[in-house]
Amino acid sequence: MSHSITTLKSQPMFRNGPQIYINRAIEDFNLPLHDHEFIEFAYVAEGGGFHHINNEVYRVHKGDLCYIPIGVPHVFRPATTNISKHPLIVYNCVLSLDLLFKLASACSNNSTRSFIESLSSSGTLPFSISDQNEAIEKIFFALHREYSIQQEDSDDFLQALVLQLLLVIKRIKEKKNYRPPSDKLTLFDQLLSYVDQHFHEDLKLSELAKISMWSERHLQRLFQRHTEQNFSRYLQSLRIQKSQELLRSTQLKVSAIAEMVGYKDFGYFLTVFKRIVGTTPSQYRQSLD
Repeated sequence: MSHSITTLKSQPMFRNGPQIYINRAIEDFNLPLHDHEFIEFAYVAEGGGFHHINNEVYRVHKGDLCYIPIGVPHVFRPATTNISKHPLIVYNCVLSLDLLFKLASACSNNSTRSFIESLSSSGTLPFSISDQNEAIEKIFFALHREYSIQQEDSDDFLQALVLQLLLVIKRIKEKKNYRPPSDKLTLFDQLLSYVDQHFHEDLKLSELAKISMWSERHLQRLFQRHTEQNFSRYLQSLRIQKSQELLRSTQLKVSAIAEMVGYKDFGYFLTVFKRIVGTTPSQYRQSLD
């Protein structure tokens, strides 16, 4: 299976008016690596996981804010396939360039105006910062609430909140003793990322042991400690999640989907799917209608 980059377009994201889109997402393994035609601020509100961005992978925690410029490929992944028990919840604030310029022009402070305008520059790199005293969290909660209820004056209210968010980000970045988070993956985290990219192949624990130079026994302990599943169950859960996405988004035959996610034995795929999901693949697809 290819790992091509999907581009998210501006048009479906913005309603008529403020050129702002706010959502709250429980991250999974289904959203593909993607870039977009707009600016995005992503705030980790709960849990932890991984942020794949610009060919790098970073661990993210509650309180991390990530800035993703236009055209930069990225995707969030939870730390385990057991999403119901260990969710990664991210708030997204998506802005158009027009709105960014509008907010910049409304600022009387030259430094603030320059900072906001710099976010639209093609040369601006992604960055991440840690929330200070829950200031960013409070703004995101207010943004999501206001965006959800849409009152008569919500457009102005949302723009005021976005400007407040930009000011808080600027102040945090300007602190002399501030160091941005740079929590690159441990070797085991990198192995999880490798599994996510190669789940459809004939992956074996012995292969991961060669890559990591750990024993298979030690790797099993690490999988149990970090994912609460052994390697086999983790891989099965990941493959079934991918198959559910294909069942939702395509009309491919179930047998073809089984092969695409790594199962050569169709009967075994049906057994594993029913054990994890509780229904057969066909019943699952029918339940979506």
